[in-house]
Amino acid sequence: MPLTNDWSSRDQRKLIHLSPDTLGVFARYVQDSDEAPESGGLLLGTVHGEHLIIEQATAPTVWDLRLRTFFHRSAIGHAKLALDRWRASRGTVRYLGEWHTHPEDYPIPSGLDRSEWRRLAAGRRDKRPQLSIIVGRHGLHVELVHSDGNGVYFQPYQ
Repeated sequence: MPLTNDWSSRDQRKLIHLSPDTLGVFARYVQDSDEAPESGGLLLGTVHGEHLIIEQATAPTVWDLRLRTFFHRSAIGHAKLALDRWRASRGTVRYLGEWHTHPEDYPIPSGLDRSEWRRLAAGRRDKRPQLSIIVGRHGLHVELVHSDGNGVYFQPYQ
């Protein structure tokens, strides 16, 4: 699946760059067979005004619950990695959001996805919107979700 590194809001005032390592993690967990379970993890990176650079996506751990159409991320493993990256970068690389897969070509957020994104955004200490990415077989759904549930949809940057 070819994935795009650069994404923009429709008005092109907000940009997101996904590192090659991040895209590599996504590609490893695409649900490209009938048996492949959903996967997911954290998105870690840096903030540059309205723009984000996603440097790393954590991979699923043995503590996560992975079913065909359901993923639950355990805090074990992911949280330690995020804290280690934050400390090593002296607070510049931080938790920016979450990603997971869907067994569809071009993923569409479910009602459960939207309610979870709203809950995560409302709980953010930094009051920033929550970056949420769904990885499909042929494309991504990229969205910044605010605590009120409203989101800013991103498209591949041309």
